[in-house]
Amino acid sequence: MVSIRTKFKGQSIETYVIYIILILAALAYIIPFLWLISGSLKSNTELFADPPVWIPSEPVWSNYVTAFQQFPFWLYFKNTLYICAMAILGGVLANTLVAYGFSRIEWKGRDALFIVVLMTMMLPFQVTMIPLFVLFQKFGWIGTFKPLVVPAFLGNAYFIFLLRQFFIGIPKELSQSAKVDGASEFRIYWQLTLPLSLPVIITVAIFAFTGAWGDFIGPLVFLSDNKLYTLSLGIQQIMSVNDPRWTLLMAVGVSMTLPVLVIFFLLQKYFIQGITFSGIKG
Repeated sequence: MVSIRTKFKGQSIETYVIYIILILAALAYIIPFLWLISGSLKSNTELFADPPVWIPSEPVWSNYVTAFQQFPFWLYFKNTLYICAMAILGGVLANTLVAYGFSRIEWKGRDALFIVVLMTMMLPFQVTMIPLFVLFQKFGWIGTFKPLVVPAFLGNAYFIFLLRQFFIGIPKELSQSAKVDGASEFRIYWQLTLPLSLPVIITVAIFAFTGAWGDFIGPLVFLSDNKLYTLSLGIQQIMSVNDPRWTLLMAVGVSMTLPVLVIFFLLQKYFIQGITFSGIKG
């Protein structure tokens, strides 16, 4: 108790205010998820009880069994996992190559073009959605996974920015030494730069995974076959029917959220390192 008091003794009022704000912000995210877990284990009567019941009197674990039987979870899970895998592969390969060119290779107009790339972050998907739909329709891609997979291999401005900032912090002497030994530019990128950039690469992979995993607008616009639906789109389709069973939907919602949380907790060390080092390089 004394050590705790000593630790917080002398802290400014601003520090306590920041702590309180952070705690309240954390609760704003945690409470809805806890309610989702609680609702997935309730009966319909308890779910709509007044006043609300936080802890189920008798957890209904069969909600998960019934949900998986009535909801094609594994089909949608497979579709979502495929899109996520392609998003990670494309996000890492394409963006590391572009970021390497913006950070480690000198060429005319490099910085000006990088600013143009950054400006594209100001364009939301809704602005380019219709032109992309028309383009993909001419390609014959509507109703397939291609509109959700191919763009991942064409670069992402935010990922390029993160990777470039990290690459800048790698000492140029390492590259120069490798060139003296006869290494090509691609070999320096592949065997030297990428292994040293593991934290930021994992950060990009996490962002790519979570973005593809929770994407709703993309599948809604480009997919038409129920067999190709992702989890987010499949849940929405069930919610749109008359009298949906909310306890089962909550069970599916928990099952959809857990993989993201597990991946983040397993890789949070690399995630924090990637964000931190990318932010302090310039």
